Amino acid sequence: MPDGPDLVRSEKRGRTLLLTLDHPPVNVLSRRVLDALAARLEEAEVDLGVRAVVLASAAEKAFAAGADIREMAPMDPAAAHEHGALGQAVTRQIERLSLPVIAAVHGVALGGGCEISLACDFILASEDARFGQPEINLGIMPGWGGTRRLPRRIGAARARRWILTGRPVTAAEAHAQGLVDQVVPRSELLPAALALATELASKPPLALAAAKYALQNAIDPEIEAGLDYELDLWSRLFGTAGQKTGMQAFLEKKRLAETDREGWAASSQGFPWAGARSDEPPRKRNKA
Repeated sequence: MPDGPDLVRSEKRGRTLLLTLDHPPVNVLSRRVLDALAARLEEAEVDLGVRAVVLASAAEKAFAAGADIREMAPMDPAAAHEHGALGQAVTRQIERLSLPVIAAVHGVALGGGCEISLACDFILASEDARFGQPEINLGIMPGWGGTRRLPRRIGAARARRWILTGRPVTAAEAHAQGLVDQVVPRSELLPAALALATELASKPPLALAAAKYALQNAIDPEIEAGLDYELDLWSRLFGTAGQKTGMQAFLEKKRLAETDREGWAASSQGFPWAGARSDEPPRKRNKA
């Protein structure tokens, strides 16, 4: 099994850097994989011969099946905040790279895998690809930028459906909703991604980088504050009954049992619907 940087293989294809996730069997995004991806992205940034990046997968069934649930299940809010910050840092690194980044997605791209693709400039998908944010079934929510970037891509109503139901979406549906730029047979996926990268690599690099940054600012000028807010809510969910039972059911391959709202007031402390954050005094509500 690959280790260290080999968890993300790097290969020059002309002026394109092909980065391939290689963490069998389904590219679970553990801390080691995130560290390896961050290192490869840094290599791309400083290599003046690279003009575009393609992010692909060596796994047969997945682009990336999401974060490592076994790694996350025992975390408390503080540990979750640190881990979520790492995931956010990698997606932000992709988004802020001065080079265009193309995700070539086949198989499943769920949870953190979907969030990695959302940070890319373009998403190309094979016909068998499936996208989704199923974190709700684990008693948590997207924490690596999904609540910020998904509405940006497909609109609030569709993003709400994805995130609140946790249902997966086919490549054809994702294309129709505006997430995926192109759907092709699997055999044509990497050639199509490399062809787009070659086209982008022919553009003046400073103009390309400036346009990428200007577009990001136009689309979401408050991205940093939004990511902080997402991370705060995401990490607070760790240690709650829903997170504990949801992740345990996932690891034991059992159906998640329905739960009630017993102890709702106590468990809601610190969340925005409780009336105040834990580090803020309660706000007075205006009388009707």
